[in-house]
Amino acid sequence: MSDIGLDELQRRLDEVVVLDVRSPGEYDGTVGYSCDPRQGHIPGARNVPVQELVQRSPDELRALVEGAGKELVCYCHSGGRSERAAAVLRAAGYDARNYRGSWHEWSRAVAE
Repeated sequence: MSDIGLDELQRRLDEVVVLDVRSPGEYDGTVGYSCDPRQGHIPGARNVPVQELVQRSPDELRALVEGAGKELVCYCHSGGRSERAAAVLRAAGYDARNYRGSWHEWSRAVAE
């Protein structure tokens, strides 16, 4: 499964389940990186830290990640954690893609 890019994610935001796999502080904007012009998360994204995903069985993942039957898109700060999360979700049977540009790209490109 290929990564998803910024343009496709923006067009399909209402069609996919977006998972922010960063820490809760990164998600809510209280923690972040100075290289980003702003902090926060993609609108509609749910926060499920990657550590929670990799420690779960496929059955536990299904309970943790609602959206079975829908395409999942994972993102983090720069695409590394989300790549791992998407691989774990695919192994559990989900249709999961990685948004490689992640928050680093989104925070620059998309005005809120």
